[in-house]
Amino acid sequence: MANISFTIKYWKQNGPKDKGHFDERQMTNIPDDTSFLEMLDIMNEQLINEGQEPFVFDHDCREGICGMCSLYVNGHPHGPNQGATTCQLYMRKFNDGDVITVEPWRSAGFPVIKDCMVDRSAFDKIIQAGGYTSIRTGQAQDANAILIPKEAADEAMDAATCIGCGCCVAACKNGSAMLFVSSKVSQLALLPQGRPEAAKRAKAMVAKMEELGFGNCTNTRACEAECPKNESIANIARLNREFIKAKLAD
Repeated sequence: MANISFTIKYWKQNGPKDKGHFDERQMTNIPDDTSFLEMLDIMNEQLINEGQEPFVFDHDCREGICGMCSLYVNGHPHGPNQGATTCQLYMRKFNDGDVITVEPWRSAGFPVIKDCMVDRSAFDKIIQAGGYTSIRTGQAQDANAILIPKEAADEAMDAATCIGCGCCVAACKNGSAMLFVSSKVSQLALLPQGRPEAAKRAKAMVAKMEELGFGNCTNTRACEAECPKNESIANIARLNREFIKAKLAD
């Protein structure tokens, strides 16, 4: 284990209408096995002891499951690690003397609450628009009652690993939420339980996404490259097919 010292530039903003600015702080002798969020905890302890306002950021499980640790670190959503959330980032990824820049997700659909905490409730509204099933699926012991091809089940499970963190939106130059929406559509479109609402789901979730201010997909694949759960843009192709089928049926 080694200690590193570095400069951290962190975003301060009092709300969506505030202009915001970067504050800068020197951090010294931080053990390199410290997680990134633990480092921010250390910084906040120092700020509080000095009578300053702490830096606000979002977090919950710190196990890479919830996706709430939505920080833009050195130009990458969730930081430079691939296939990992910010809470899975450790200071050994950085070098002594580095400048580390921390920003919030930047999207019209994710207004800043304070500093690097953003309002991601837009994703909840998209799910409410169509990310559900009405069919009775039974209890756990009934799981094998409907036979599903293993390939379809595997694809549906891969799509269901999306944690709704918003990384895809932050990575996209257009602020598109297509990878999130398509993953949630795919996990149901691939299963027979999801077919009753299939047409309604695709149209309703896309319409809600557009209503909430997210941009359009132009297939740059930045979302796929940065996604902490390695979601594939093949899901976007499936969403487009579901959407076109629904429109043709109309």
